[in-house]
Amino acid sequence: ALHGGVYPAGGTFFVFFDYMKPPIRLAALSKAKCLFVFSHDSVGVGEDGPTHQPIEHLAALRAIPDLQVIRPGDANETAQAIRAAYEFEGPTVVVLSRQNLPVVTDGSAVAAGAGIVHAVDGAPDAVIVATGSEVHLAVAAAQELGLAGHKVQAVSLPSWDRFRAYRQANPDLAERILPRNVPTVSVEAGTTFGWERFADVCIGIDRFGASSQGSEVLDRLGITIASIKNSVLGLIARR
Repeated sequence: ALHGGVYPAGGTFFVFFDYMKPPIRLAALSKAKCLFVFSHDSVGVGEDGPTHQPIEHLAALRAIPDLQVIRPGDANETAQAIRAAYEFEGPTVVVLSRQNLPVVTDGSAVAAGAGIVHAVDGAPDAVIVATGSEVHLAVAAAQELGLAGHKVQAVSLPSWDRFRAYRQANPDLAERILPRNVPTVSVEAGTTFGWERFADVCIGIDRFGASSQGSEVLDRLGITIASIKNSVLGLIARR
C-alpha cells in the first residue's frame, strides 16, 4: 500500500481483529491505502459461541485515529462502503454480518456516514439509530410504531467517523438526520460503549455471547424488534 500501484485487501472473521490490531494500527498511522474486510461480525455467528462472537471489537476499531470504519446495513450500503474505501486516502475497515440481510436502504447513508432509512412527516416523536445487521430491525420497529400512531424516524449510521466529519461541515443537514433534541434509541449487536454520544437509550450487548443458533442468541440478548419498540415507547412516555 505504501509503495503504491496496488490496492491491497484482506479478510477474515471479525473476532480475529484481536490478532490484526497491530497492522491495522500501523496502517492508520502510516495512512496506508488498503482495505480490511471482516465478516461474522456479531453474536449472529451462532454456534461457535463467545470465543468467536465479537462484542467489544467495533468500539476498539472506532478508537483508532485516521481509520475509516464502516459497518454497512445491507447489500446497497456494502457496495457504497467499498467505493468509499477506495476513495479514502488511508486504511478502511468494512465490517459485515454472517447472516443474510434484507435490502432496506439505497446505500446513500455511507456518503455522509448516516442517513434516514424510514422517514416521517414533520418532526419525529423519536429516532431509532442502528448499524449493520440491526438496521432492518430499526426500520421494522419504526414501521410498527407508525401503525400504532407514533412518528419514529429510523436512521442508518454505518460510519461514525464519516458522520462526525459530515456534522462538522453540514451541521444543519446532520441535525435533520440525527436530531439532538429528539428522544433516540440506538441498536447495535455489540458493546454500548460510546453510543451515549448519539442516544438516550442504548440497546446492545455488554457481556460475552453464547453458543446457539445465531437468531436465538440475538433474541435472548435483546436484539429484537420488540425490545426496540419497548425502549422507544418508554422514551416517548417520559417526555
